[in-house]
Amino acid sequence: MTTARELALNVLQSLETGKQRSDQILHRTLQHCELNRVDRALSTGLVNGVLRYRLQIDCIIEHFYHHNFEKAASVLKNILRLGVYQILFLNKVPDWAAVNECVKLARKYKGERLSKLVNGVLRKITPESVKLDEWLKDKTIEAQLSIKYSHPQWLVERWMSAFGKEKTESILGYNNQFPLFGFRINRLKTSAEKLFTDPALADAPEKCNVENFFLSKDFNSFEPAVTDGRLTVQNPTQGLACLLLNPAPGMTVVDLCAAPGGKATFIGELMQNQGLIIAVDRYEQKLLKIAAHAAALGVTIITTVTADARSFVPEKQPDAILLDAPCSGTGVLGRRAELRWKLSPDMLLELQALQAELLDHAAELLEKGGILIYATCSIEADENNRQIDSFLQRHPDFIADPQGALLTLPGDQPGFDGGFCQRLLKQG
Repeated sequence: MTTARELALNVLQSLETGKQRSDQILHRTLQHCELNRVDRALSTGLVNGVLRYRLQIDCIIEHFYHHNFEKAASVLKNILRLGVYQILFLNKVPDWAAVNECVKLARKYKGERLSKLVNGVLRKITPESVKLDEWLKDKTIEAQLSIKYSHPQWLVERWMSAFGKEKTESILGYNNQFPLFGFRINRLKTSAEKLFTDPALADAPEKCNVENFFLSKDFNSFEPAVTDGRLTVQNPTQGLACLLLNPAPGMTVVDLCAAPGGKATFIGELMQNQGLIIAVDRYEQKLLKIAAHAAALGVTIITTVTADARSFVPEKQPDAILLDAPCSGTGVLGRRAELRWKLSPDMLLELQALQAELLDHAAELLEKGGILIYATCSIEADENNRQIDSFLQRHPDFIADPQGALLTLPGDQPGFDGGFCQRLLKQG
């Protein structure tokens, strides 16, 4: 039978190629395994931990690995990473157990010779033998922070320039914490007062300053309420764009790039399930999930349309458009651990061009008095306020609502993701 560590290794290997997210691969893999709850939690923790601390772990391995670690086979790299993470970050796992299990994996996947290499490297690595501060002292502050908090240096440099050292270090540290679950109370089915009279929801939630949202370290207690539609899993930051839109019952709202549907369903709740929401996405499978989620919540005013948001034209003129644009996701790196290793400056430029194209098309769909909400889960100025500034130069018939811009940085408020949203108004 596959062990917890081997399952984690297989997930890490799957991420080496392909575009799927770690949580998707983990979910699919765990569905088809026979591990108990404790081992499932260990597998999940190992995958997320290695992904979060990969750069720091690699730096440590290179001090004890007497070959070119960059040229090592990916499976060998990941076995060593799993071992180092357990030795340095997991107090409940004895060092000997971590080493022995990784040696077994190396023997199975790479043979006896490399299993001895794994054994030799991992037995040298202890909390006492790792002197990270000493090894990094001659590097630039950006390089030190990059390795210490395990983020790409180019990203650290951007944030240092935009936010300064103290705020950057706060963001980096926050991204390496295990994130809280965010929940939205479905006001069509219940209220906070009614919800927490349920004895099954005995664990006190962590309150936040966004009405009808709360946070929790625990998911299992709230899963029945998610299943029956009283709750939706959604971070409070993701709800801010909908609150900024402030839709009224009876409005027609187009949600471009609607998947996974959290904002569309929240808008439906805010509209008291009266009016029309047109949820647009390129992928039919994602829209089927939105429709199923809406049905569970009792939101019946959402119509889904499979289309490219850059060319979609609704049959009915919308009162408002929500454009939750594809973005770098730098506000959710704590929740999507592997994303930091997939981003690049070139990718950021490609996304900015796509965002501008989507904004320009959305502007054409609105008439005088129309509302456009632009949102991202990014904290990059090039994708946020600078993108808006460029849009306003191209479209003088739009104005930015002076009270209508919000930027949330990871770590600003406990449990909140990073994100941006801007309310724009079309004038005559």
